Amino acid sequence: MSATLPWTLFALGVGHILYGCVKFRAPLLEAITSGVVGKFSVPEVRRTAFWFVMFGPLLMLAGQVAIYAASIGDVHLIRLVGAYLLGVSVVGIFALPKSPFLAGIAISSLLLASSYGYI
Repeated sequence: MSATLPWTLFALGVGHILYGCVKFRAPLLEAITSGVVGKFSVPEVRRTAFWFVMFGPLLMLAGQVAIYAASIGDVHLIRLVGAYLLGVSVVGIFALPKSPFLAGIAISSLLLASSYGYI
């Protein structure tokens, strides 16, 4: 299996961080300039910004695991990463229908399809 597809998951994580830093620039800067520790609980937008940006490294980690699995030919591990991402993405779509969780569904579906040899 090519490592190209797993790299898209890593890129999604990087994009999550970058987009979060742009979209939530003001609340992030406010929390940082006011001392960071304990500054992300209120107002709500700071908490949202924190969790949005912090989800990026988790996507990057999942991408790195998938990249490693592809490099050693471990289709079971790729299937596991795809299944978890699909589960999180489906829950995300139900919770926030107008969200970009569709990207997670697309990537996870492709990971699963490739782990079963369909692509």
